[in-house]
Amino acid sequence: MTENTYFKFSNSVIVVPLFTVLAIWTVFFIELKFQVNLNHYGIYPRSFTGLRGIVLSPFLHGSVDHLYNNTIPIAILTAALVYFYRGIAYKVLLIGVLLSGLITWLIGRPSYHIGISGLIYVLATFIFFKGVLSKHYRLVALSLIVVFIYGSMLWYIFPVKEGISWEGHLGGFSTGLLLALTLRTSLPKPKKYDWEREDYNEEDDDFLKHFDENGNFIESRNEEPNQGLDQPRVIYHYKKIEKEDLKDGEAQN
Repeated sequence: MTENTYFKFSNSVIVVPLFTVLAIWTVFFIELKFQVNLNHYGIYPRSFTGLRGIVLSPFLHGSVDHLYNNTIPIAILTAALVYFYRGIAYKVLLIGVLLSGLITWLIGRPSYHIGISGLIYVLATFIFFKGVLSKHYRLVALSLIVVFIYGSMLWYIFPVKEGISWEGHLGGFSTGLLLALTLRTSLPKPKKYDWEREDYNEEDDDFLKHFDENGNFIESRNEEPNQGLDQPRVIYHYKKIEKEDLKDGEAQN
């Protein structure tokens, strides 16, 4: 598989982020429209009813700021995931939601944990570590971009700020790392030039035929013709100029 066929744009690169963003904003709009609070559908640790929050909590947000701060990262990261890892993108999303939510349910404080930030941590962590482990130059570059933009999120897997579900962030970080280590995906083979191939023979190289054994360029003035190379020809065209065509002050050479 070449890079042109592997890193190929598809409609999913737009559809998946757009669907995700529309889903979380639609749920928030419904809460505002009908004056309801759906936070009790979030993850409530170590309770049977709290298990439903593993699936539902990513769609719930406590405020406009909370929703807005999650919208741009989830859109960018899902688009990057689908474009660069389209073979396992949906598996990462599904397992990421379920496993990070389960970890939050196991270790979280007795409170309702809501928001899609757990999945954001899954994607950011997965993309970073998978790119580094792959050693493919494009994926490594993507990893560096992710850590440059979202590297500061690492602090929030610790209880450094009140009102933030650091347990959900930690669950997302752990899940993303685990998926990067365990999930396998095919990577494009880098293009190899002729001189990089094992069966490469210098005598068959058309470019090297332009040089002699000392590395000197073989010019056309050599006594022997250049090993089948076409010689350039210069054709001159002469045009006769009549005296009446000359302007005043001009002389004919």
